[in-house]
Amino acid sequence: MRFVDEARILVKAGKGGRGCMSFRREKFVPRGGPDGGDGGNGGSVYLRADSRLLSLYDFRLKRVYEAQNGQPGRGGQCDGKKGTDLVIGLPVGTLVFAEDDHGGGNLVADLSEPENLVLVARGGRGGKGNEHFKSSTMRAPKFSQPGEPGEEVTLRLELKILADAGLIGLPNAGKSTFISHVSAARPKIADYPFTTLVPNLGVMIDEVDPDKRLIIADIPGLIEGAHSGQGLGHKFLKHVERTRFLVHILSIEDVNDDDPWAGFELINEELRKFDPTLAERRQVEVINKIDLISEERLQKLMARAARDNRRIYFISAKENIGLEPLVEELWHLRDDLGRHEPLVHFQTAEELAAEEFPEIEVEYTKE
Repeated sequence: MRFVDEARILVKAGKGGRGCMSFRREKFVPRGGPDGGDGGNGGSVYLRADSRLLSLYDFRLKRVYEAQNGQPGRGGQCDGKKGTDLVIGLPVGTLVFAEDDHGGGNLVADLSEPENLVLVARGGRGGKGNEHFKSSTMRAPKFSQPGEPGEEVTLRLELKILADAGLIGLPNAGKSTFISHVSAARPKIADYPFTTLVPNLGVMIDEVDPDKRLIIADIPGLIEGAHSGQGLGHKFLKHVERTRFLVHILSIEDVNDDDPWAGFELINEELRKFDPTLAERRQVEVINKIDLISEERLQKLMARAARDNRRIYFISAKENIGLEPLVEELWHLRDDLGRHEPLVHFQTAEELAAEEFPEIEVEYTKE
């Protein structure tokens, strides 16, 4: 599936049905009273987080979503049918902003958990039939109430990947090769920088419990200046925010024996400048492509890491060297760390159903 992380859509709730202007007319009842039924309420528009979806690509193809209008009332005190609600499925991790006339937007939903449900456009209230307007001074009202328009809003959708582990590092560190060896993901792999231009998702499945999964996001390579947008840094860094821990991969080709951990520090500084809390997130440090160096140099680097009190995993993703203890550490962190909390409160379906429509001003329209 093509990965698309931003889209803009227009959602329209259904219009309320018109109230009916009718009088009871039966044999032997020539002057029956008003019996016009109410119009049905228009359907509302809801958003629901769907764990089966991974991209916003479909919302680039279809941009307008409309709920059903309410049906008009009929004679004999028959109310119109309520319009069917529209529930739009979005990938878990989608942020939803309601745009204003000036192009700005307010956050209305953070769909950070599967089955999160939020109301974004309320259907219009159905109009009252003329039976509601009879009184001692008006026994035959010849008017009814029109239906209320449904709410209409332009939404900006922004998908921030929700993953257990986020792979970060300099370009060509071997992140895509790693994710292809530990999961079923098959990203594009080549021996040059910026092979990965969009995030890739991989899923690791526990051999003992197939329902237990660990989601890995392969974030495109970061460079110096990423916090200020260099190398599409903002587009990539925003996905790091939604991961529970980070796997920081450094290629042995970027390791200088005089200052071997400089590559780690460079990216950590970019994280710190973008969002100070990111630099404090739990990290697993990995040096990849150890098949390219001698055993003697490898032992020296391991000894240096021990002296510097850094727990570093030395691997070769390409040759499948050292992956097993690293994968075990990822599972351990996945079980150890708690889940993200949603940014905003979500109403349950029961809470939404219990809400009443706000009172609207009666508008009289003669038939």
